[in-house]
Amino acid sequence: MRGILFLMAALTVSANQDPTPGVGNETEKIDSAVVVASRAGANTPVTYTTIGKEELSRSNPINSLPMNLSMQPSVVSVNEGGTGLGYSKMTVRGVKGSQINVTLNGITLNDAESQEVFWVNIHALGNMLTGVQLQRGLGTSANGAGAFGASINMNTATAGSAPRFHIEQSAGSYGTATTSVAAATGLTKSGFYAQGAFSFGRTDGYIRNAFGKVISGMAVLGWMDENDSVRLTYLVGSQRTGLTWDGISYNTYLVDRTYNGLGKYKDDEGNTKYYDNETDNYVQHHVQFNYTHAFNNGLSWSNTLNYTRGDGYYEQYKADKKFTKYGLEYPLDDAGNVIQKYTDFIIDKSKANNYLVFNSDLMYRSSLIDVTGGLSLSGYNGNHFGNVLWSRYYETDYDYADRWYFNSGNKYEANLYARGEYKPLEWLTTYLDLQYRHVTLVMKGEDDDFAPLDHRENWDFFNPRAGVTFHLNGHKAYVSAAWGHREPGRSDIKDVIINNNYGAKKEELRPEKMADVEIGYEYSNSKVTASANFYFMEYFDMLLATGRISDSGYAIKENVGRGYRRGLELGLAWQPLSVMRFDANLTLSRNRLKNFTAYIPEYNNSNDWDLTGNHVVEEYHNTAILMSPSVIASGQLSVTPFKNLMSNSLKTTTLTLGGKYVGKQYWDNTQSADRCIPGYFVANVALSHEFDVKHGVIGLSAYVNNALNAKYYADVWVGRSYLKAEDVIYQEEGVFPQAPVNFMFKVNYTF
Repeated sequence: MRGILFLMAALTVSANQDPTPGVGNETEKIDSAVVVASRAGANTPVTYTTIGKEELSRSNPINSLPMNLSMQPSVVSVNEGGTGLGYSKMTVRGVKGSQINVTLNGITLNDAESQEVFWVNIHALGNMLTGVQLQRGLGTSANGAGAFGASINMNTATAGSAPRFHIEQSAGSYGTATTSVAAATGLTKSGFYAQGAFSFGRTDGYIRNAFGKVISGMAVLGWMDENDSVRLTYLVGSQRTGLTWDGISYNTYLVDRTYNGLGKYKDDEGNTKYYDNETDNYVQHHVQFNYTHAFNNGLSWSNTLNYTRGDGYYEQYKADKKFTKYGLEYPLDDAGNVIQKYTDFIIDKSKANNYLVFNSDLMYRSSLIDVTGGLSLSGYNGNHFGNVLWSRYYETDYDYADRWYFNSGNKYEANLYARGEYKPLEWLTTYLDLQYRHVTLVMKGEDDDFAPLDHRENWDFFNPRAGVTFHLNGHKAYVSAAWGHREPGRSDIKDVIINNNYGAKKEELRPEKMADVEIGYEYSNSKVTASANFYFMEYFDMLLATGRISDSGYAIKENVGRGYRRGLELGLAWQPLSVMRFDANLTLSRNRLKNFTAYIPEYNNSNDWDLTGNHVVEEYHNTAILMSPSVIASGQLSVTPFKNLMSNSLKTTTLTLGGKYVGKQYWDNTQSADRCIPGYFVANVALSHEFDVKHGVIGLSAYVNNALNAKYYADVWVGRSYLKAEDVIYQEEGVFPQAPVNFMFKVNYTF
């Protein structure tokens, strides 16, 4: 719901020049070589937009990066707690987060098993970056899990030319506040530089228990001269948030938008209570060491070694559960009879992981040719385990020392790529990108219901891309075609593994495949930039939860064959006056599954809930893909009315008005009118002012979010079951309401 539109200039065009700043021609070449390998250049036939450091720093301070990117074309961003801080996610062209490849300095941030990026762990990352490039479609070759609809390429701060200090404090609705501090030495005469940034944020959240306390920090130590660069980067993120992932039922949403039932239980007197430590806790550390050498003939070589360590758990109250669910025996009396089968528990589920990556990229640039080749090797280990902390029956008289389950996943990847751009004519650029990925996944141990997870899988993928760009006198047109693969994630294959251990019918998941064709045009002059892009993303062996369950009672995903996402993206950036700028974008799309059979679990009756099999709901043809709006539009007007005044500080005062419209989204793949998120429009207002003081600048900003007080929800899950005796379909759902009109104020000082 956030999507603050404040000074997001030039974000809506479909292709921009790569804004990598530096401190002179030679040091710029060295400093940017770390990230150029995964980025598209000005004439690369790839659909992308960029946002620079200045725009990131001016956005709402409470926003995570998905919320900062919400005004990008085809992007829909959602916050779980409704305020902007805490768990956030985004889709691009309807593509979910686990299919968006995210890199930081060329190193993937996606969790190797789930393929998700947990933005809550690095909520203030926008303050620590020099720029973000959002590629739509398959994009350029990148390390880590294959992009399957979008990729986000980020780079941390460059050396800079002068010392800098920045501090800001913000506060707003729902007990929300952030504090950020950043400092940099700039590049010294000896070539050394150092940078540091720290941010702390907190919120009570909009819905009950949506509180969040998040910390982000970064430190950089480096040295460079004309031909060599050495950089050590450390990034840490820590979060403690309340659990909100169940959302609320739609009927509850209609009467109490802030309700959250997680942690609910009855005490000994029958009073309704909520467990006060229903929390998610996670800490992640990233350490990167980079060495880059530039040769005198346009050749440069960059090497990065990365280590990531993550540790976390969530704690939850579980009411009225069987002892055997957590590996505990039923309590017996002296005669050996069961005293009690059910009681309340407090449990935690934990995760600890290590991720080691080595990237090596060789780049050659001349006036005619730009060639990049690289190698990436990575290894990941993730351990999953659970503990029982307390039960109502035993209270403190029981030793829960043994873990109730433990399993591990190891994932290894080798990635080779070569990419080149050749410019045979001044107005013509040709492009070829070839990538090979080998992936090995090994899973061991048992799941939280004691089912064995022992499994090994190997995948080999070849992903080619090619295109051509025409560019002359402010006109640019491009066409590209790409072929990509994506392996199943841990959650995709876990239940299939269990079914294959227990079930009579063996299941197999095939990797998803996609062909992507992009056709774009852009015209730009001193006052206007206009763009149009047609995209055709054709899916094969799409992996979906069809609602079918396995013989052993597990919900399983299936390859359902053909589907597609096809659309038109329009962008406009217009500056009719020096004091006024208008930006807008519009996406019109059609997102369909060609053939789809919907199942729901079948149970005997509403009293026993004994599983009896699968109930076929219906066979569908050309149905809309879930959570994929066919219309996404945004626009903003920025006015700096006193900009041309020579001496008055009012010349910096800027008012920004804007809004985002997201069209109807279906809860599932059945395209049912009864299960859809209605289209919604969110308006935002921002006002900023800067004035000079001795040795620096003070900035004041005010943000009005959801200024028209729209009452809407932006995300949902749904589960359905068929009760045979009653001959009815039982439905559960969770919707995620976003906060009504709310406010944020910020003051910052920079010198």
